[in-house]
Amino acid sequence: MRSGDKGNISNIGVIARRPEWLPLLGDRLTPEVVEAYFKHLPAGRVTRFYLRGTSSMNLLIHDALDGGGASSMRMDPLGKGTAQILLDMKVEVPRSVAALVQGVSRQGTASGFCSATAAPTESPSTRSATAWTATV
Repeated sequence: MRSGDKGNISNIGVIARRPEWLPLLGDRLTPEVVEAYFKHLPAGRVTRFYLRGTSSMNLLIHDALDGGGASSMRMDPLGKGTAQILLDMKVEVPRSVAALVQGVSRQGTASGFCSATAAPTESPSTRSATAWTATV
């Protein structure tokens, strides 16, 4: 993920590690889910755009920066940190994806770091062979 801002809009670019994971990310990172996740910030609606041929999407969080840059009363009025916040969100994934993500965490990446973790969910209502959560 990578984020930035223009005016009062924060944008988060989400790139799937594997092209076949983009539909899963799209299913889990709906505008409504992302909007609810950022409800601790004064933020407006979220819109999502897919970037064809890149296995990625762009999430725009409207009215997220208290007016943006020079007019904001926030200590850090920029959107550069919103991707890091979203990376903390836990999502349910199939066990096969969780195992792959866990493998990447242990091995690292070409750049030497990876923020992915995976663990089975503890909630009895979601416990099943495929109910795993991952921070991806």
